Amino acid sequence: MKAFHEVRNYKSDFMVWHNSYYDISFMAHWHREIELIYVRSGTVTVHVTDSVIHAQEGDLIICDSGDIHYSDQRSEGSCLDFVLFDTAIINSHYHYSFFSNPHITKENLKDWHLTESWFRLLDLLDDELSRREHYYQDVVTASICQFWYLLLRRLPANTTKTIMQGRRVSVLADLQGLLSFLEEHFNESITLEDAAEIMNFSPSHFSKIFKQFTGVNFIKYLNIIRISKAVALLVTTDSTITDISFQCGFNNVRSFNRMFKEITNYTPSEYVRMPENKSRNFTYYHSDDDIFSLPEELPTTVVKEAL
Repeated sequence: MKAFHEVRNYKSDFMVWHNSYYDISFMAHWHREIELIYVRSGTVTVHVTDSVIHAQEGDLIICDSGDIHYSDQRSEGSCLDFVLFDTAIINSHYHYSFFSNPHITKENLKDWHLTESWFRLLDLLDDELSRREHYYQDVVTASICQFWYLLLRRLPANTTKTIMQGRRVSVLADLQGLLSFLEEHFNESITLEDAAEIMNFSPSHFSKIFKQFTGVNFIKYLNIIRISKAVALLVTTDSTITDISFQCGFNNVRSFNRMFKEITNYTPSEYVRMPENKSRNFTYYHSDDDIFSLPEELPTTVVKEAL
């Protein structure tokens, strides 16, 4: 997936996805799809753009199209459901919904008679997306639309739209553009001052804004992108570690090895020797201390597509 602008690989042009994970956290990213995060058990802290949501078991979090969101806190015993779907499923000309609060509590869902509807939707997604029988896309679309519009009927919107006006909109758009730029130019020499200039900010103000929206500092974020690229090259090519270090923007193999160890908890040589089922399933969504290992999935969950 893209480090900041996430592009999900679906099995078809029908962009709907559901999966469940234990003890997961995920790096700051954004995507065109709407994402619904349900806390099946435990607690989780999710940052959605510049809001901090502390959600408990039974709560639902809405990450609207384009929202920057991440979770850098893992609570042992937590389990989250993720549902993503293309905005075209609910409206071919969808616009940002301007929710006054993207946090839907367990009590809200119960009072609005949507708890059972939510679980029916999850069951239906698992069944229809795995079987793919005739008209499954229509069945899934209708079910998502029904839940979505019943939710919108109850959920107040910020009609003044002040949360998306003026400077905030400009900053968010510029930041999305910057991180897309980093994704494409990760192997080039890019300093904090360079990034600040792209954003038309002073270095100090840029550092503050970047950390606010992504949860990590600029250099750490760029290095995570570079190491993720290195991981892909290590497990899919015969390139040497030295060659890979230079391809991924490092000036010398020593700094590459140090950063690789810091981010993955392994040296490049150790990583290559890991079992294929562990080393080759890496993602910005991570569990425990290994940022490049897929988190544990619920045994009952049918995996539609790896993150």
